[in-house]
Amino acid sequence: MFSGHQAGEAAVPFLIGVIIDRAVAGGVGSLALWLGVLAAVYLCLSYSFRYGARAAERAAEQAAHDLRLRVTRRVLDARGGAEADRLPGALVSIATSDASRVGAVAVAVAAGVAAVVAVVFTAVLLLSISLPLGLLVLLGTPPLMLLTRLLGKPLERRSETEQEHGAQASGIAADLVAGLRVIKGLRAESAAVARYRRRSRSALAATVRAARAEAAYQGVVSTLSGAFLAVIAVVGGLLAVRGQVSVGQLISSLGLAQFLVGPLSTFGWVGADLAQGRASARRIAAVLHAPDAVTGGSASPVTPARGALTLRGLHSPPLRGVDLDIAPGELLGVVAADPAEAAELVRVLGRVRDPAAGSVRLDGVALTELAPSALRAVVLATEHHTDLFDGTLRDAVSLAGRARPDRVAAALATADADEVARSLPDGLDSVLGDQARSLSGGQRQRIALARAVAGDPPVLIVHDPTTAVDAVTEARIAGRLRSMRDGLTTVLVTSSPALLAVTDRVVVLRDGAVQSSGTHADLIAGDAGYRETVLA
Repeated sequence: MFSGHQAGEAAVPFLIGVIIDRAVAGGVGSLALWLGVLAAVYLCLSYSFRYGARAAERAAEQAAHDLRLRVTRRVLDARGGAEADRLPGALVSIATSDASRVGAVAVAVAAGVAAVVAVVFTAVLLLSISLPLGLLVLLGTPPLMLLTRLLGKPLERRSETEQEHGAQASGIAADLVAGLRVIKGLRAESAAVARYRRRSRSALAATVRAARAEAAYQGVVSTLSGAFLAVIAVVGGLLAVRGQVSVGQLISSLGLAQFLVGPLSTFGWVGADLAQGRASARRIAAVLHAPDAVTGGSASPVTPARGALTLRGLHSPPLRGVDLDIAPGELLGVVAADPAEAAELVRVLGRVRDPAAGSVRLDGVALTELAPSALRAVVLATEHHTDLFDGTLRDAVSLAGRARPDRVAAALATADADEVARSLPDGLDSVLGDQARSLSGGQRQRIALARAVAGDPPVLIVHDPTTAVDAVTEARIAGRLRSMRDGLTTVLVTSSPALLAVTDRVVVLRDGAVQSSGTHADLIAGDAGYRETVLA
């Protein structure tokens, strides 16, 4: 459609020259015929542009939308890896800004092809008028396009740098907003602002460099295009002076030369869009082809799952040689003197990452043999820092209705989150906007624990679920949690005395390995290191 529009635009000055020659010749019937042809060309080029622009914009939006979905699916893939070394805000920038830039390539390609068609068609028309003029356009345009491509290389590099710095600035901004309460509590506002200012200034400098490169590129391309058009006009004028072309043909030649301003300038912005699109495409490709955090595994867990976990020689720094058997239905407490060891154990058991050595087995099957998505239907491992999404409290706990209403009610009571619901104006239908930052840390922890319990997984692993909850509420949660999870395997990675007191057994991790094991009461009485960690 765009090509038809450009061909029509090129035909207009040519037809005007023909009409002038017919008028000079005095043929009224022929003049009327060519005027009708001109009107038909105007009609066709108008509709061609309308539908061509619509098709190109639809293709651009569809391509950008498809890329956003692909990036989102990759980030949410159960095997992970896409988020490695990337801030959440940077991933958002890739899924939005970069996807839009790549989608815009559809419009650039359509416009570029139409511009090429316009130049070729113009050359053909000029050949029909004068062989030198046609050859000048045909032979001069390819070198001009090649030079345009070479001039776009610096812009491509600077556009990629600009997007990278902009994404990093967005990522830091998102992190600062997410941790605003902590920053204010620590009175670290000035340090946070200074950090963002440094990154923002780097992004600004990169943007300015990219803008300068684009301006220089557009300026050079416009200058070259103008010089080329001037040569065409001069040659056409010389031919007219020598009588080698008629008055109408001279007007057609000058009109076609003037028309070429449009296609040749199109090459400029198309080249800039393609350069920026290629830079963004590389950033998107880096996310889509990021190596998986966990590899292999396609089997499904044994059903119904018994919930037996066996760890042998587990090595995943800072863990070094962990051997542990967790019986089906056991409520196990895990105490780690080093918080990093506790966090790593939760990640390995949830298969967020695979161990460097050793194995973890679920009901006799190695976790590395299981598909991550299938495993997480059986094993739910929640890290200490969890997010609550926008929506109602009911949706937050029921995972948008996937948990049964009776399970949701029981989970709320278990985590003492029903008290949180009663304190909100609309109860369970209250909206937790902005990731529930209006709630206290303890309230968010109770809702997150209720969400984990409501899923009723055969194996539940939670890490420090009550660190922001008062002692009385914590003791109440501990008793209810034991009752709620009766017969189901539960691992509480915590140093909370209230939670550890209701466990069947407690294992102590120190120096990356299991140091001791026993009931909470026995360890309190006989393990000084345990007393120091738990009761300090």
